[in-house]
Amino acid sequence: MVVESDLRHIGARRAATSTKRFLGKGPKFWRDALTGWAMALPWLIGFLVFTAGPMGLSFYYSFTFFNIPQPPRWMGLYNYQFLPTWVLFRKAVYNTLYYVALSQPLAIVGSLFLAVLMNQNIPGRAAFRTIYYLPSVLSGVATAMLWLWLLNPRSGIVNVALRSIGLPAPNWLFDEHWAKPALVLMRMWGLGAGAVIFLAGLQGIPEHLHEAAQIDGAGRWRRFWSITLPMLSPTVFFQLVTGFIGAFQMFAPVYVWTQVEAGSTGTVGAGPQNSLLMYALLLYQVAFGSGANMGRASAMAWMLFVFILALTIIQFRLAKFWVYYEAGPEGGV
Repeated sequence: MVVESDLRHIGARRAATSTKRFLGKGPKFWRDALTGWAMALPWLIGFLVFTAGPMGLSFYYSFTFFNIPQPPRWMGLYNYQFLPTWVLFRKAVYNTLYYVALSQPLAIVGSLFLAVLMNQNIPGRAAFRTIYYLPSVLSGVATAMLWLWLLNPRSGIVNVALRSIGLPAPNWLFDEHWAKPALVLMRMWGLGAGAVIFLAGLQGIPEHLHEAAQIDGAGRWRRFWSITLPMLSPTVFFQLVTGFIGAFQMFAPVYVWTQVEAGSTGTVGAGPQNSLLMYALLLYQVAFGSGANMGRASAMAWMLFVFILALTIIQFRLAKFWVYYEAGPEGGV
């Protein structure tokens, strides 16, 4: 009891001393502090008005029925209970998971393969790097329109090339079985951005590790699996996390394709049998389409946020089993 009393007394005395020192700072300290807060104030106001504020409102709206011309009406958990039973919601979830599961592994492997090729010491290497990266600087709308022409069942270059070598030419965006693979194919065209990140990781691998392994008789494949991949694992982890986050938010290409379809056929949909109805597209249609319901759209947005957050946390938890950091996971020695 005496020890506890002494410890509490010491703690209170230290707290009082710290408070006295803080309040006893000179004018220069307070002037510098105010200057710092004044510099940060525009960002803080922007964050509160354009980020934190809308997030808080959307969380509240997710429990309401909210059609913009009318005030929100409280509905409790109805939106969260209704969405899993909605056929279109389940279809959008399936399409999105299908796209992510197919495109993400291909994007990782393809980007790494492309980076290894661009890392070779060959003539014109800089030109090849530029060419491979160029598709990544195009806007999503321009890319979608380009691939809409390329995948035209009759006159598209892809089908013309397939027919020329005797292979069947799919209907791509007009076939429910080929619409999502077409979307994956379009993503593969933009592997340059991921390849540049992998290229930076490859060039950060110490050359002496490869030289030592080569002296010990290790071949190219052995060096790749035992040196390159482990040293590149932080880059792979970064690509996995950011790639999953981006893939679950696929929107621009499917929106453009469905708008073109609606203009040419006079119908509103998301590809044949809603095969291109991605989660973000359905969210947009619920929020701004006919019978707009901002409350239900907000609930969809929060469900997606929680799912991506949980997936990212799982990836970080699993990273300690396969991601290798040369200086330790916390950046220390």
